[in-house]
Amino acid sequence: MIALASDHAGFEMKQEIGRYLEELKLPFKDLGVPSGERADYPKYGYLAAKAVASGECDKGIIICGTGFGISLAANKVKGIRAVVCTDCYTALLSRQHNNANILALGARVIAPDAAKLIIKTWLQAEFEGGRHQGRLDMITKIEEGKIDFIN
Repeated sequence: MIALASDHAGFEMKQEIGRYLEELKLPFKDLGVPSGERADYPKYGYLAAKAVASGECDKGIIICGTGFGISLAANKVKGIRAVVCTDCYTALLSRQHNNANILALGARVIAPDAAKLIIKTWLQAEFEGGRHQGRLDMITKIEEGKIDFIN
């Protein structure tokens, strides 16, 4: 299950991505916004992140104007690795190397067709593990306050 959410700037793209996921026969949960009326991205980034962190959804796709704000909000939830991708290369590596569990897109930055290619690449890519797992373990320790690089 994919968590799908946006603010007002990403509403139209969210709707189009929802149709695209239906075409691919991929289940998703639309967490809002319900319309293109003004909405604050932190709320919707948080809702998607909580759905992924709780295990209710496996991955998430979140959209705002740039992808930056909504990803910042999502990344405040423990266990979330939200990344902004603007091309297929970064989408691929975000999964292979960083095991990103939320993809953030900028509706004012990329066209819907580009977004679909990025999404397809991101969803098909798999985490490689190996040396990358050790780095993710370090990030988890930082998140839990169990590592200090200063001392």
